[in-house]
Amino acid sequence: MRKIAVTSIQGDEILAQDIISDMDTLLMSSGIVLKKEYVHRLIELGIQYIYVEDEYAECIKKDDLTEVKIKEQCQKEVQETLDRFVYCGSSELEVLKEVAQEIIMDLLEEPQILFNVSGVRQKVETLYSHSVNVSALAVFIALRIGVAKDKVREIAIGALLHDIGYTYVKTELREKKYKDFSEKEKKEMQMHVIYGYSAIENQNWISKIAKDIIVHHHEYVDGTGYPMHIDGKKMHIGAKIVAICDTFDNLVYGLLDEEMKVHQAIEYIVSNAGTKFDTKIAKVFNNSIAAYPTGTTVLLEDGRIGIVIRQNKEFPTRPVIRIFKDADGNVIHDWNECDLAKELSVFVEDTL
Repeated sequence: MRKIAVTSIQGDEILAQDIISDMDTLLMSSGIVLKKEYVHRLIELGIQYIYVEDEYAECIKKDDLTEVKIKEQCQKEVQETLDRFVYCGSSELEVLKEVAQEIIMDLLEEPQILFNVSGVRQKVETLYSHSVNVSALAVFIALRIGVAKDKVREIAIGALLHDIGYTYVKTELREKKYKDFSEKEKKEMQMHVIYGYSAIENQNWISKIAKDIIVHHHEYVDGTGYPMHIDGKKMHIGAKIVAICDTFDNLVYGLLDEEMKVHQAIEYIVSNAGTKFDTKIAKVFNNSIAAYPTGTTVLLEDGRIGIVIRQNKEFPTRPVIRIFKDADGNVIHDWNECDLAKELSVFVEDTL
């Protein structure tokens, strides 16, 4: 399967993933043949990207996308648990221990893979998918840094709960971009870390590490973050990891900031290492995330166009690409593979 913009639907593509509405209603089932007429309605519903099955994406599976694989396993449980807690004051949050363990075990099975981000998420999924994705990313980074396994689980739990305070923030604020906030609205939005900490403060099963993540994941190592303006010396490693993973996911999906492409979001993290983010963790992060996720269409500097079909685990910016258009825009029927780890003079210009 491959990722395409809704606006590029030509008709006759086969949908590779279900499309769900904001009301959690199934709009389109995977397997249906798309029509050009669907474009306007999908855009109205706020759906920008979808995955399709076609000849170009042959042999690319969902499991190649780490984010999709983990989300499908864990999101429903996370959503139900957080909803029960917020609306019923339930103490059943402890179920998230099992979810955290599932995420860890999944990532331990393939420790050498690169984390593949799908870049496709529906509006209805925002809080829950964001929480799962940040947790999975945080586990991935923590394991690569060499954090002890028992501490990794606490980081996973803290990451799953890091934005629980957003449920106490006015809904209309969650619909806006940060650049459009008034100063009063910025302060209200920043209160989500306090609201979140207050909500779980008396949950004795939640460790200090996890609680630190909830209250400190917007702190920066240079002391310019919020709410307490602490610097990197006072931040737990879990909060430092989640600060990076939370920012990255926000940028890729444009939750509060303008949306960036995956490679741009990675560059943002790296360029802010030492000021906003811990330098060591940012370096591990940079070496762990696929800059051009599997299933992404890319434009090479020489004008050729292809689809990323697999990753080179040692070179996160140098994937293997199936070329399907030459530099003149002609469709190539006899595909050839371009392995950027071997063809060192070839570079990716952009993603399409």
